[in-house]
Formats: sequence, C-alpha cells, structure tokens
Amino acid sequence: MPLPALPRVMIEPLVRMALLEDIGRAGDLTTDAIVPAGHRATVLLVARQQGIVAGLDLARLAFQLIDPAIEMQVAHDDGAVVEPGDVIATLSGPVRGILTAERVALNFLCRLSGIATATASVVAAVRDYKAKIVCTRKTTPGLRAIEKYAVRVGGGSNHRFGLDDAVLIKDNHVAIAGGVTEALQRAKRGVGHLVKIELEVDTLDQLHEALDQGIDAVLLDNMSPDMLREAVAMVAGRAVTEASGRITPATAPSVAATGVDLISIGWLTHSVGILDIGLDFKDQAAA
Repeated sequence: MPLPALPRVMIEPLVRMALLEDIGRAGDLTTDAIVPAGHRATVLLVARQQGIVAGLDLARLAFQLIDPAIEMQVAHDDGAVVEPGDVIATLSGPVRGILTAERVALNFLCRLSGIATATASVVAAVRDYKAKIVCTRKTTPGLRAIEKYAVRVGGGSNHRFGLDDAVLIKDNHVAIAGGVTEALQRAKRGVGHLVKIELEVDTLDQLHEALDQGIDAVLLDNMSPDMLREAVAMVAGRAVTEASGRITPATAPSVAATGVDLISIGWLTHSVGILDIGLDFKDQAAA
C-alpha cells in the first residue's frame, strides 16, 4: 500500500523558505545572464547510486514555485528502488526556471532519499524479527516532518514528533525527581489519561522499579544483547520495549534477536549521507 503523501500545506513553507534563501535579493544572476528568456528543454533526474526514492513532491514543488510552466513526469515514485542510471523523473519547460530551482529540488530529494535508503538497510537487517526500526527527535531543525516521512518511506516507523506527543522520562528527569518512582508518580499526576509514559533505564534495577509502578514503555539504553534479553524477559509483555544506543545495520540483528519491540536509531536523520541524484539535459530548443 503506497505511503500517503504529505499535504502541500505542510511542505510548501519549507520549499518556499529554501528557494528564498537561494535566490536571495536579486535572483539567479548566472542563469539569467546566460540562458535566453523562453529557452526550453527536457531534463532528467537520474539516480547515481542504488537506493530508495523519497521527496519527489518537494522537488516538484520547488520547480513549479519558480515557474508553473515546468512539468514533471515521475517514472519512479517515492518508495521505489532505483539503480545507477535509472531515470527517476523527466522535467520539461523553461530552462531558466529549471536551473534556478535545481539545487533546492535536489537538496530535498537527495537528503530524503538518503534517509529512506539508510532506513531500508536497517529494516532489511532485522526482517527475520518482530522489532520495528524507529527514528528519534535528532532531526534537522525545521525539517522534522519530512525527515520522519522519509523514514516511513524506507519502511521504518516514527517515535515522538515532539515533546508534546508523549512523556519520555530520561536520566536527568530521574535525577532531578530523586528516583524512578518519584519521577513516574509526578508524570502520572501531570498528564492526561491518554498520554503514554516511557522511561529510559540503564539498569535492571531501574527496570524492576518501573514495572512495579506500571509503565507503558521502557527505553533500554546502551544495554548489551544479553542484558536486553534479560530485560525483555523481566518485562514479559507488560510494556513496550525499546532498545537504543549506537545501533548499526551490522549490530541490529543481534539486538532484534533479544525480542525487543522497537529499535531506535538517531543517525537515520542526524548524520545519514545523501543518495546521489543528478539532473541531466536530454534535449533543448530555443524559444
């Protein structure tokens, strides 16, 4: 089932901001000086690497906001696997608009495709287990919604979108409250009945204390596979179990094999590489 596209009202402010940052106060000086007005061409968005496509709606919007006359025909939708040399989409229209929007369009498309591709690699690594791969709040400021969308395109799931989604009690909260029990009791008093509460734990003693108090989810931070397995056995289905802590495609299978429900990975959005996609001219015609 295809992933629903993000609404235009959500992505347009991001694309407009990026375009305004790029064209500055005087527009595209290089293109306007060299390319005749009315010059038209057909260009191709071409994959340079194998990966998962994500972000086509943002790329299309970048071109169309600069010049509505630019048309984009998509050959591989978001979520598609592409190989080097595959044509992802074909653009046709005024060359000035295409070249002015090119960098912004590719910035979004390459970045989001990189996130989707990285996510898919970890999802594939744990496909024999029940664990879901989830992202974190370690996102580019202002781009959280689209980066988390790219995680979903890659087959992953989303953790909190913001601090108002749910309660996640971390070590500093516990320290300030004076302990796990007090932190949990304060959280339960402070939020409504529909708000989930998760607690980060570093030790099995903290986990035991949390289970005695009642908890919706536990974040098992930086635990070894043996310790994770013991923690999952202690929980025994009474809470959602989430493993975190520098997990890679190579280490994810051993983590998933412990029986945890979720594996959260921050690097999927904070330091992942792009998927290399280029824009190649196919043909062109004078005005």
